[in-house]
Amino acid sequence: MTSKIYEYRDENDWYIGEWSSFGAGFYFNDVPEESANQLERQLRELVEDGQESFDLVLIKYSSAMTLVQFVLNIINENLGTDYKAVAHQGTILIEDQDQLKKVIFLDKQGVKLTDFFAQESLEKSVVGDSILIATHNQGKAKEFRAIFEKFGLKVESLHDYPDLPQVEETGTTFEENARLKAETIAQLTGKMVLADDSGLQVDILGGLPGVWSARFAGLDATDQENNIKLLHELAMVFDVKDRKAHFHTTLVVASPGRESLVVEADWPGYIAHEPKGENGFGYDPLFLVGETGKTSAELTLDEKNSQSHRAQAVQKLVEVFPAWQNKLL
Repeated sequence: MTSKIYEYRDENDWYIGEWSSFGAGFYFNDVPEESANQLERQLRELVEDGQESFDLVLIKYSSAMTLVQFVLNIINENLGTDYKAVAHQGTILIEDQDQLKKVIFLDKQGVKLTDFFAQESLEKSVVGDSILIATHNQGKAKEFRAIFEKFGLKVESLHDYPDLPQVEETGTTFEENARLKAETIAQLTGKMVLADDSGLQVDILGGLPGVWSARFAGLDATDQENNIKLLHELAMVFDVKDRKAHFHTTLVVASPGRESLVVEADWPGYIAHEPKGENGFGYDPLFLVGETGKTSAELTLDEKNSQSHRAQAVQKLVEVFPAWQNKLL
C-alpha cells in the first residue's frame, strides 16, 4: 500500500499525518506529550487490531478538538467510517451514524456526572455544546454555522431565544458594544455566545460615524439618509486622498466565567463624492476599496466576502478559536 500524507496547519496547531501499515504512534516536536498521548490512546481504539492505522507528527499542538477532527478525517477516508466529533461538557463525543462510539475525557479526573448528564442534555437534540450567534440575521448565522460545526459545536441564533431581552449598545467603542452583547447574553443563557459590532470610521471626522454608523442621521435612519449625512459632513473635503476611511469589525466570543476572545479587523479605503454600485448595503455605495477606484457596492458578493473587514475578522477567529476552545473543554 502507498502511504498517504495529510497536513493541518494554523497559527497554533500544526500536524502531519500518515496512514500506513505501521501505525506506530505520535511523534512530538517540543509540544506537551502527556495530553496528546492520552488522546492518541483513545483515538487508536477506533481502529481495530490488525488494521492499518495512523502516525502523527505534532509540530505545534494547542487544540484537542482540532487534533481529534484531523485524526477522524484520516480514519474516515481510509476505513469508510463516518466518525464525527461533538464537544460536550468537557468531553469530546465520537459519533458514527448516530451511534455514540466513544467518550474522550480530556481531564484525567474525568467529568462530574451532574455536569455530563445535565437535565437539558438528556434530549438528543441538545446533546453537545453549542454557540449562540447574537443576531437575528439568518444569513450571518448560516455563515458562522459552516465555521463552528468543524469545532464540534451546534450553532444557534437569537431566533432560537425569542424571550431574551434586547441588549442596549451603550458602549463608546466597537469592543465595548460587542462585549456587552456577548457577555450579557452568555450570562443570561449560560451558553457560549458570539457577538460582533461593526461600522465605518472616517479619519477627517475623528473616527465618525464609528459606533453610531447605523444611526448617524438619527435613531431610525435609513441607509440612504446615513449616506446623505456623511456626504454633507464631507462636502468641503474635495481631494479624495483627504477622505480616508476604513470599515472596522470586532468579534467577541464569551462564555460564563471565562475570559472572552476578541478579534478585530479593518478594511481601508476612501469615501467617494457620490454613491456608485447596486450591491451591498449601508455605506457600501460610498466606500472606495483601497486604491481600486471601485466602491464596495460595485464588487460582487464573492469579491467582497474575500477581503472585507468581516471576512478578515472571521479568518482571524478561525485561527485562534481552537486554542481558546481547548481551554473550555
